[in-house]
Amino acid sequence: MRNLYQILRIQLPIGTPNPDDNTPLDLSDPFEVIVFIVLPIVAVILYLLWKRQKNNKK
Repeated sequence: MRNLYQILRIQLPIGTPNPDDNTPLDLSDPFEVIVFIVLPIVAVILYLLWKRQKNNKK
């Protein structure tokens, strides 16, 4: 099993992004708050309003 992990690790090209390079969200940055929290909430609310309006027309 360890050999398989080493073989798979070698397959990762140098300089490409991978999940280990990710950093946690910085909630003190307004851009990240808007993009990752506010916009998804607004999208869900708009979708629900659109579905409600579509159901009322029937």
